[in-house]
Amino acid sequence: MANAEFGMVGLGTMGRNFLLNVAENGFAAVGFDLSADKRDLLEQEGAGMPVTAASDLATLAASLERPRRIMMLVPAGPVVDSVIGDLLPHLEPGDVVIDGGNSHFPDTARREAFLKEHGIAFLGVGVSGGEEGARRGPSIMIGGDPAVYENVSPILEAVSAKVNGEPCAAHVGRGSAGHFVKMVHNGIEYAMMQLIAEAYDLLKRVGGPTVSEGSSFGSPHVSKGSSQKTNTEIADIFAEWNRGRLNSFLVEITATVLRKTDAETGNSLVDMILDTAGQKGTGKWTSQAAMDLGIPIPAIDAAVTMRQISAQKPFREELSSQFPPIGNWPIDNCQLEEKEVETALYTSFIAAYAQGFSLLRAASDEMGFEFDMIEIAKIWRGGCIIRAAMLEDIRAAFSEEPGLENMIASPRFQSSLSTGREDLRRVVAAGAVAGIPTMAFAATMNYLTALATERLPANLIQAQRDFFGAHTYQRTDREGTFHTDDWDM
Repeated sequence: MANAEFGMVGLGTMGRNFLLNVAENGFAAVGFDLSADKRDLLEQEGAGMPVTAASDLATLAASLERPRRIMMLVPAGPVVDSVIGDLLPHLEPGDVVIDGGNSHFPDTARREAFLKEHGIAFLGVGVSGGEEGARRGPSIMIGGDPAVYENVSPILEAVSAKVNGEPCAAHVGRGSAGHFVKMVHNGIEYAMMQLIAEAYDLLKRVGGPTVSEGSSFGSPHVSKGSSQKTNTEIADIFAEWNRGRLNSFLVEITATVLRKTDAETGNSLVDMILDTAGQKGTGKWTSQAAMDLGIPIPAIDAAVTMRQISAQKPFREELSSQFPPIGNWPIDNCQLEEKEVETALYTSFIAAYAQGFSLLRAASDEMGFEFDMIEIAKIWRGGCIIRAAMLEDIRAAFSEEPGLENMIASPRFQSSLSTGREDLRRVVAAGAVAGIPTMAFAATMNYLTALATERLPANLIQAQRDFFGAHTYQRTDREGTFHTDDWDM
């Protein structure tokens, strides 16, 4: 193909589907992969579209109009540097290289500086939506030089998801801003998934009051006794929640997952899946960045920690036989109504987004990313994994108060948070009584409580620090810095 408008290196599931999306939107495209089978699959699936596969990088580069626009969708890490090194001899000044993988933002900054020395433009781009999103419309977070983005914006905006006619693709900031935003997106995703898992665990193992037949959701007739839920019943609950204020991609797919039957055993498939959650590092990177910037994100931290604990399956099995389960306590002491769990989950979703946006705000100020919170909320409304109805309220909150430090202070969320904290406490207490870990719910509860506490016991910590390290302290009754020499007198 001569004069293709867009090139792709990496024709795995994401790269191939993204390139087919480009072609289906009318842009001539060419792709390359080391695997001949993947090149063949692109041409098979792209039959009738303006897309072809190149046999090598030289052919791909020669097929593209100038300046070239080449995207990489390859595994993050050394592979990205390897592809850049292989591409470089075939590029010319003014060409644009795009990294669409989950690269760590410091690596993106380094690569941008390296390619700039060779006259090559570089964009770090976060892509969210998985296989289906790549094919039908993802959320796309672009970082780098705004002028360079203008060169590729018609294509990226065309292939992105749309909400009310608005593309879910935007330039979010300079330098490695795109990959920083995607990293925070994934951190929020970690928190939301852990919170959903904890809600599921509570409904399944604690259950709730028995509901009389014919009663409506949210207003059950309560009779004595516990009603632990089946996966199908919990799927129905999540489906109901998804029709309300918890409407979101993750709640929607949870209902779908819980209904799936395992073809081999006839059991619920989710019950046949080993309880060890994987991770690719983006959640950990979010926690590390927050530590560096001094921003509390306890729900995200808790989600990362719980994945790490889940991976210690043999050790957990050993300890579970050594410690008697707390859950032997009377189940009537820890009953929960479905509405209480729904409110706790909604409240915690707000807090998870708030923690992510607070981190974005701090990074923007510290690293010069110049993030537009309104634009970020806008492009997260469609295509991405954390898309949810409440992002409209988040977008509105930042529109009304662009300098908002933490969105939990916005009038749009104060009422929900004020009332939601009570159900959140009940959920955490029920988990504690039943011996069910609710680390993300508990972290959220304490985050909201601590932020709204006028006086914390940090005064004692400062006294201890001054005692053993002469770190000094400030006083409540006068200005200045003080040190006490004779603490033990």
